[in-house]
Amino acid sequence: MEAPALRWLDPPGGPAIALLDQTRLPAEEAIVTCTDVPGLVDAIRRLVVRGAPMLGVAGAFGVALAAYRGDDVAAAAASIESARPTAVNLGWGVRRAFAAYRQALQGQSQDPERVAARAVVAEARSIAAQDAAASASMARHGLALIPPGARVLTHCNTGALVSGGEGTAFAVILAAHRAGRLAKLWIDETRPLLQGSRLTAYEARRAGLPHAVLADSAAASLLAAGAVDIILTGADRIAADGSVANKVGTYSLAVLARHHRVPFVVVAPVSTIDLDTPDGAGIEVEQRPADEVTSVSGVPVAPAGTPAYNPAFDVTPPSLITAIVTERGIARPPAAGTLRVLTAGSGKVEGPLAAAHVERWWS
Repeated sequence: MEAPALRWLDPPGGPAIALLDQTRLPAEEAIVTCTDVPGLVDAIRRLVVRGAPMLGVAGAFGVALAAYRGDDVAAAAASIESARPTAVNLGWGVRRAFAAYRQALQGQSQDPERVAARAVVAEARSIAAQDAAASASMARHGLALIPPGARVLTHCNTGALVSGGEGTAFAVILAAHRAGRLAKLWIDETRPLLQGSRLTAYEARRAGLPHAVLADSAAASLLAAGAVDIILTGADRIAADGSVANKVGTYSLAVLARHHRVPFVVVAPVSTIDLDTPDGAGIEVEQRPADEVTSVSGVPVAPAGTPAYNPAFDVTPPSLITAIVTERGIARPPAAGTLRVLTAGSGKVEGPLAAAHVERWWS
């Protein structure tokens, strides 16, 4: 891309956070510069920056911004963490950065605030680097699940726009393309904000992937026609039992995958696993403004004043998920035990998925 999804601007040009405005893609690669925490919180809520891993990075740099400005860092951290409730990575990144800030303050006799601010920037950069490394590892692990000549269906956007690296599910898709295994990438448009058609198609075109965009409601007939070999999605929060919150429309894809016996695979870093949330019922699902449904790009498509039901995410139970790919290995099947093994730092990667093996995945 012309500009990365997020850049930290050191003084004297900063402190500031420069964001590639994802609400204006693909028509324009515009930059939003956040010079204070309220500006960053607004950008997060407006989806200027989005995607679970990138929200963790943005949250960490937001704490650094507050520290450099001399703001109330604890209050700023709380404000950033509450900007969006479902993506667990946002709070994870904020808490890591705030812990680095508090630790750096201890024992400093000269200019402790500046020392602490630099420590937070270093921690935020470390989080971004770790996310890039996790992206590469997920791509390697996930590639083992992609058969030759794969026709892959994906939902929402999971590429470099949401990651310090090449993404989550999209990183696996890129690895399959480079390995000569990708025959076709099917991209759900992803209503109501069209992150699939606006963002994933944007990234697929730049990477030279063979792809096509389809209406979300066309996925059922595509699967019925036998035109999909595997579905890959990302995640915004994974509960301890393996339930996955992801962009609304993911759950219906998982139901369709079960009916048509197509593997349904989630790709996410271990920072997305929330062992403190026992199951899907404990995941808070963000409700978005009605006008995202009743208008498209600011143009009304429903009568004025029409109410709307607009959850940003839905929750897919583990019984519908074939596997969860992380940077530490693959949870297969997704369950409390397998996820705890991965979060403890180890995992087992099983052999490649071939068409002849699909039946046993649904036994």
